[in-house]
Amino acid sequence: MAGDSRAGRGTWDEGALEYAGLSRVRLDALLQELLGRVHEIMEYQDRLRALLDAVVGIGADLDLNSTLDRIVGTACELADSRYGALGVVGPDGKRLVRFITHGVSDDEIAAIGPYPEGHGILGLLIEHPEPIRMHDLAEHPRSYGFPSNHPPMKSFLGVPIRTREHVYGNLYLTEKTGGADFTEDDERTVTALAAAAGVVIDNARLYADTEQRRRSHEVTAEITQLMLGEFDADQALQLIAQRCREISRAQVSGVLITDGDELVVRAIDGPADYGRYVGRRLPAGLPVLGQVVPNDGQVIVLEDLAQVLKDSGGLTDFPEGSALGRTTIAPLPAGGAGTGGFVVVALEQGASNRVTEGADLVRMFAGQATLALERAQAQRDRDALAVLEDRDRIARDLHDLVIQRLFATGLQLQGMHRLARPEHQDRLSRAVDDIDTTIHDLRAAIFELQHGPESTSLRGDLQTMVSEYAEALGFRPRLTCTGPVDTAVPAEIRPQLLAAVRESLSNVVRHAHASQATVEVTVGSGVVVTRVADDGVGIGATNRRSGLRNLAERAEALGGTLSIINNDPHGTVVELTAPTD
Repeated sequence: MAGDSRAGRGTWDEGALEYAGLSRVRLDALLQELLGRVHEIMEYQDRLRALLDAVVGIGADLDLNSTLDRIVGTACELADSRYGALGVVGPDGKRLVRFITHGVSDDEIAAIGPYPEGHGILGLLIEHPEPIRMHDLAEHPRSYGFPSNHPPMKSFLGVPIRTREHVYGNLYLTEKTGGADFTEDDERTVTALAAAAGVVIDNARLYADTEQRRRSHEVTAEITQLMLGEFDADQALQLIAQRCREISRAQVSGVLITDGDELVVRAIDGPADYGRYVGRRLPAGLPVLGQVVPNDGQVIVLEDLAQVLKDSGGLTDFPEGSALGRTTIAPLPAGGAGTGGFVVVALEQGASNRVTEGADLVRMFAGQATLALERAQAQRDRDALAVLEDRDRIARDLHDLVIQRLFATGLQLQGMHRLARPEHQDRLSRAVDDIDTTIHDLRAAIFELQHGPESTSLRGDLQTMVSEYAEALGFRPRLTCTGPVDTAVPAEIRPQLLAAVRESLSNVVRHAHASQATVEVTVGSGVVVTRVADDGVGIGATNRRSGLRNLAERAEALGGTLSIINNDPHGTVVELTAPTD
C-alpha cells in the first residue's frame, strides 16, 4: 500500500509539473501577445500623435505656397517616405498645373526636366481619385517609365486631396524607408492627413482671396486718387500694369491700346528687359489677341501662352513668351473716347491661379484703364478749352481796342496830310500805309487765334509758306487775304492754290532779284484770285514760255486762267484765277 501510495504520489507530481509547465508557456504566449498589443497601441498612439501634430503644423500658416510645401514634407515623415510630391489638378480636371516636390534637390529637378503633367500612373489617380498602393511602379500597365536623371523609385502610395467635394490635387509618395512597401496604416494615416490638408488649403485660399480683395480695394483707391488730380495717361496706365501684376502675382502684365489697325504697348510691368516693349506697335490681328474679338468683349484665358506663341510664330518677336503660361486677356470696356485695347496678364509656366478670380481681377483693371484714358482725354479737352477761351479773349481785345485805335490814328494822320507841308506829306502817307499793313496783320493774327494752332486753314498755310520763304528771299513777303478765304475756297482746290503760290515765290527767289514781294489772295463773286507780285528785274519772253508752264497747267486743271504781266515800275505779277463754285 505504501509503495502504491508513493507510486501514485509520483504520478500526480509529474502531472502537476507538466500542467504547470504548460500554463507557464501559455502565460508567456499571452504576455507576448499582450506586449505586442501594447506595442501596437503605443505605435498607434505615436502615429496618431504625429498625425495630430502634423495637422496642427500644416495649419500654422495661411500662405498657400508654404502650406503646400509643409503638406508634402509632413506626409513623407508620417509614411517614412524618401520622396514625395503634391500635384495640383488644373481647372479642366485632366492635367497637373503645379507640382511641389520633397526629397529632390534643385539640381536634380533641373537635370530631370519639365514637371509631369499627369500622364501614366499620376493620371490614373486624376481619373480615379481613390487611394492607390503599389509594390513596384514599373509593374503597373499605366507606367510610362522615368525620364533620364530621375532617381529610382519602386514602392508607391497615392492619395487625393479634396476641398469642398472637389479634387484639388494628389499626394504622391515613393520609396518607403528600408525598401518596404507602404502599409494599410500608412494609407489610412496619409488619407487622414489629406482630409485635414483639404481644409487647410481651402482656408489658405479663402485667406488669399480676402487679402486679394483688400489689396484690390487699396489699389482702386490709389488709382482713383491719382486720377483726381492732374496726371499723365501713360503714368496712370503704368501704375495699373504694375499693381495688376503685383496682386495677381504674375510674371508680366501690360496695357495695349488700339491705334487704327495696330496695337500699341502703352504700359508694361515685368522683369527689367520687358521695358523695351513700351511703345512697340503690334498687328491688331495677332492670333492671341484676335481670340478676344469673337467673344463679344468676354475675358479670354489661355492655358499656355508659350504654346500659342510657338504655334503662331510669335516667339520670334517676343522670345520672353516662351516662359509664360496661363494668360488672362481682358478687353477694355467701351468709353466715350472710343478707345479700345486690352489688359494682358501672364503667369509664369507652372504657376497656379484660378480662372474665375483672375478674370474678375483683370476685368477690374481693364475698367480702370478705360477710366484713366477717359479722364486724360477730358483733361486735355478742358485744357484746350481754356486755351481757346483765352485766345478768344485776346482776339476780342485786339479787334475792339487795338485795331480801332490804329484805325482812328490812321484817320487822324490822313486828316493832317492836307495840312502838312509837302516835304512831310510823303512821310505821313508811308505812316498811314504802315498802319494799314499793321491792321491787316492784326486781323490775320486774330483769325489764327480764333481757329487755334491745331486747326488747318488756307490762311494759316499761306502764312506758314510766306515765313518759310523769308530766309531764302532775305525779307518776308507781305501777305494779304481778302474775303472768306477759309470758308469759301473748297478743300479740293486748296493744294493747287498753295502749290501755285509756292512756285511763284520760288521763281522770285531764283530769277527776280527782288527787294519786296507781296502775296494777295482774294475771294469773291464765285472766284478765288492769287496774286504774287515782286519788284525784281522782270521776266523775259523765254522764261515766260518755259519757267511758268507748270503754273499754266495748274490753272487749266482748276478750270481757271493764268495771267503774267509786268509790275509797275518793274518786276512781275503772276495772277491765277479759279472758280470756287
